[in-house]
Amino acid sequence: MAVFSAHAQVYEQRAPLLAVDKVSLAVQKGECFGLLGFNGAGKTTTFKMLTGEETITSGDAFVGGYSISSDIGKVRQRIGYCPQFDALLDHMTGRETLVMFARLRGIPERHIGACVENTLRGLLLEPHANKLVRMYSGGNKRKLSTGIALLGEPAVIFLDEPSTGMDPVARRLLWDTVARARESGKAIVITSHSMEECEALCTRLAIMVQGQFKCLGSPQHLKSKFGSGYSLRAKIRSDGQQEALEEFKGDATGWEASRGPPGAKRLSVEGAPNAQ
Repeated sequence: MAVFSAHAQVYEQRAPLLAVDKVSLAVQKGECFGLLGFNGAGKTTTFKMLTGEETITSGDAFVGGYSISSDIGKVRQRIGYCPQFDALLDHMTGRETLVMFARLRGIPERHIGACVENTLRGLLLEPHANKLVRMYSGGNKRKLSTGIALLGEPAVIFLDEPSTGMDPVARRLLWDTVARARESGKAIVITSHSMEECEALCTRLAIMVQGQFKCLGSPQHLKSKFGSGYSLRAKIRSDGQQEALEEFKGDATGWEASRGPPGAKRLSVEGAPNAQ
């Protein structure tokens, strides 16, 4: 289990920037927790704090009972981490990279070969296993970084936007791999911009804005509470067609009233001479 309590991270500027503000939660075994938010929301900074890359200004976090403030070495033995930007060596092949990280992880030498092959097979990297990493596409680099995070079956796995740059097939394959890790009892924390990805993987998620959790719950709970309604904005030519424009607005208003309660749908129509 991973427990994060009262995190805060302050960056020194002319006016101090509070990058992460009073984040507190627990992630159980077999759970995938999602952090959803725009760039700059504090997701990556949270991960850097949890992996020891950044010093926590106040608060503490525990992984398997070990504090990241006083036992970071013990914590790192129990986590896997896929950073936002791939930490790969261009002059090594994919297979060599996995072997190196398997040894750093402490996997017994007699098991490394099978472990690496399983990782390559699970992420469909076998055709690229003996190519230099610098020849990989962005999506294949993300798959390799995710494979590194999963090596050795760590108890807690941090994945920072793991599907960035992947095509839909590769993304679905990655989701299946992460789902299998969750079902095997791993605690997973993932950051994403995609609600679709969080729906596919997460048992709970939080929406993060300016370093704070603005809402937290299951994907369905958040969709039911905050995701109702549709917004449609249309631009049409207005020159010489004012009657048609008013007729269109009237039809749209009637459609809104007939399709649901007031406010369920919202339509904005703008007339612009150069609109298509």
